[in-house]
Amino acid sequence: MLAPVLSSTCEEPRAESTDESITAWALAARGGDPDAVDRFVRALHRDVRRYVTFLGADPQSADDLTQDTFLRALGSLHRFEGRSSARTWLLSIARRAVIDSIRHNSARPRLSDTDDWQSAAERTQPRDLPGFEEGIALAELLDALPDDRREAFVLTQLVGLPYAEAADVSDCPVGTVRSRVARARMSLIEWLDEGERCTRVTAAAA
Repeated sequence: MLAPVLSSTCEEPRAESTDESITAWALAARGGDPDAVDRFVRALHRDVRRYVTFLGADPQSADDLTQDTFLRALGSLHRFEGRSSARTWLLSIARRAVIDSIRHNSARPRLSDTDDWQSAAERTQPRDLPGFEEGIALAELLDALPDDRREAFVLTQLVGLPYAEAADVSDCPVGTVRSRVARARMSLIEWLDEGERCTRVTAAAA
């Protein structure tokens, strides 16, 4: 069920050792360690792909945006000094990659459009969300949220960033992130309740 994700009012604790390890791999990769590069990419690939998919980019381009994010990151590793976690740093790069992609696509005529969002979401939806069918439903609901609220919800509730790190990625105050998440959660719960009421009415009329 989606309810546990939506009803949670506290930040999910993140294992510091995991972020510390990933940051250490990024620093080692900066020094030219190929094994560290592989560990760094594997550790964050899922988070980046999930983030770019739900941020509002065309779901069909999620793989390209994920690859672009890592190419940008690996090309900029020499500037990474570990002042923030590697996860926060990488998601900031992913955010810029999505923004650049949207700007590029809006500046030229679109050859095709994705009319069937659900089919696109089904092809790109991570299989480890709490139920594949529920994941598709959540993708559809998130798509209806304002961009800033969707981003805050995805970063904190799906990717699992602490609110402070999500604020760094989004370049806004922590309080703003908390407010956006709260409003997004309220909207999602309201829409889910409406959907359940409609389902019950339809079932009763059948």
